[in-house]
Amino acid sequence: MTMMIDWAHFTPWASAAGGVLIGLAAALLVLLNGRVAGISGIVGGLLVARRSDVAWRVAFVLGLFAAPLVMMFYPVATRIEAGTGVLVLAGLLVGIGTSYASGCTSGHGVCGLSRLSPRSLVATAAFMAAGIATVYLLK
Repeated sequence: MTMMIDWAHFTPWASAAGGVLIGLAAALLVLLNGRVAGISGIVGGLLVARRSDVAWRVAFVLGLFAAPLVMMFYPVATRIEAGTGVLVLAGLLVGIGTSYASGCTSGHGVCGLSRLSPRSLVATAAFMAAGIATVYLLK
């Protein structure tokens, strides 16, 4: 089995720019707020929020929802080859995984690895292995 690049949907510059923005946002959150940019922790903190934490958490989550809305004005083709049921199941499995891993892909993969956390290295390796295995089995 050979791996082929889908050149029609290959977007290295947009992907690199997105990675830079994610890294910049994570670095600024740590530098300015002393918090790790783990989405599950940020959203989870809203469920049992302390008054002093609500504003920045809400702003962060609103930014997550605003980004796709802004992207509607740019000619970027997106495609999701899964039905609603599969997406809901995937979301639930990710939620369960973040509970077992004590963090999500953004917390471990972006922030944990940059801090050289051994726990984050193991968690990120597990995320990646599960993703690779899933694509291999389903595609």
